[in-house]
Amino acid sequence: MTAFSFLMLAIIAEVFASSLLKRTEGFTRIGPSIGVVVGYGTAFYCLALTLKVIPIGTAYAIWAGLGTALTAIVGVVLYKERFNRKKVLGILCIILGVVVLNLAGGH
Repeated sequence: MTAFSFLMLAIIAEVFASSLLKRTEGFTRIGPSIGVVVGYGTAFYCLALTLKVIPIGTAYAIWAGLGTALTAIVGVVLYKERFNRKKVLGILCIILGVVVLNLAGGH
């Protein structure tokens, strides 16, 4: 697998874990709590593999940016959280920042 593939897996695992946090009810529910631990463990493992090739600044910015944007979308879809223009603009800025980082190179 390529470093970019590991980065995408890290992002997916992080979004999975972050999305389950609400369902743990303060880590009092065992199933979602295990999912959070496994998800974050997988995310950091894949991110560590990514860092063998992609510089940390670039990898972390992509990981955090896309993770934040996707987690916000999951919040709207699964938890019926409200979306407004400011939130949409913020997510678009994050995505634009990730695109600019990729255009700048670094991997």
